[in-house]
Amino acid sequence: MSTIAEVVSRIRGQVKAEVQDAFVTDRYIYSLIEKFAQILMRRQDYANKLMKFNAVWKNLPYVELIEVDKVEAGCSGITSGCIIKRSKHRLPSMIEGYWGPLIRTVSSIDGSQELQATQPGTYTSMTKTTSFKYNRTLYFWWLDGYIYSPNINWDALQVEGVFNSDITKWNCDTSDDCTPRYEQPIYIPEALFAEIEAQVIQTMLGTMQIPSEDSDNKRNINRQ
Repeated sequence: MSTIAEVVSRIRGQVKAEVQDAFVTDRYIYSLIEKFAQILMRRQDYANKLMKFNAVWKNLPYVELIEVDKVEAGCSGITSGCIIKRSKHRLPSMIEGYWGPLIRTVSSIDGSQELQATQPGTYTSMTKTTSFKYNRTLYFWWLDGYIYSPNINWDALQVEGVFNSDITKWNCDTSDDCTPRYEQPIYIPEALFAEIEAQVIQTMLGTMQIPSEDSDNKRNINRQ
């Protein structure tokens, strides 16, 4: 899998082939890559094609949980007692799919139990049904960058999703162990690279207002 630095360098080389004195920062190029990657991956999500691209899914192996008030969790309508668990910290930002943040699995640390996605209002309504006492499904929802779960009593869980920000600090013990951001793999399906790069290059060249042969001829004529 290509690194962020490799993809940025490849695009820079193609732009410089068109405009030799072009000056753009790596940050700007990468921001365009992220922009068009999100658009195309959202389209893939809508078509239910993103799940098969295993390379784009990244794992947070240990997300610490704390207990919070049910009002904060968005389910104040629950009348029966329950323990609401929430990720202690906001998770790294995720790419938004057609149906919300791109999360493939939320599970126990050992992966033996998976949680099912829901919404606070939906869960609140379920708790008021007579059959809910027989429901053994574990649930979670995403709210304001946090994972919430109303019916687990774990200390931590793991999350697999498509993140568009650096997750290094979640997966290494010290800063010395962490791979620099631009040396990390770029988690974009290889099948989408060509289209993403073409759109990034087209955008960059468009903002540089490259003179065409016709416009050069017109300027020369006007000087005569």
